[in-house]
Amino acid sequence: MLTPRDDSSLVVDRLCDQTSGQNTAVSCFYLDFAARKEQSATNVLGSLLNQIVSGMKTVPEEILRAFRQQKTTISGCRPQLVDIVKMLQLVTSYQPTFMCLDALDECSRVERTRLLDSLKQILEKSPRTRIFTTGRPYIRAEIEKRLPGQVTSLSVCPTRGDITRFLRVRLREDDIPDAMDDSLEGDILQKIPENMSQMCVGSRMPRIILHVIR
Repeated sequence: MLTPRDDSSLVVDRLCDQTSGQNTAVSCFYLDFAARKEQSATNVLGSLLNQIVSGMKTVPEEILRAFRQQKTTISGCRPQLVDIVKMLQLVTSYQPTFMCLDALDECSRVERTRLLDSLKQILEKSPRTRIFTTGRPYIRAEIEKRLPGQVTSLSVCPTRGDITRFLRVRLREDDIPDAMDDSLEGDILQKIPENMSQMCVGSRMPRIILHVIR
């Protein structure tokens, strides 16, 4: 069974394979609820910026100058969100760029709003930039509101077979095998996939929503 992170990893791997040897940047950020306080819009976009710049064979002088100016501002204070957005607008104008954000719903609502508004500003200046995100269904309307007319969404829900295969893998990895007998394993492999499949069909199970922006 694919988790949101699995889906994002597959997309990132595919993008890296397809763009290998080309002048194309691929960057990604995996959001984590446990680290929500550290994952501000500034930190997320700052990480994407570092990945893109680090992957450039030759960093344009204009970009180097912007970094040097930032380091000398207020005794080397870390760049603010507005500065990072400007630098991303600049670096993405030099090459096609993919930004992948996994589990966008794990970002706090305030920071998610700042992040989406910043991405909109980047897209306005960078026509060759594409953004891929995953998240729970409820953020779809929010993304479409912040980026009207630029979003394609796909809903993904695991099948019963997906759930069964996932459970079999987990059961094989159990580090206390003596705690499991054939009867309990049979119940797990029958009841959990059946219940989860019914929840998914009834739209009561959180689905993974894949968004391609622009």
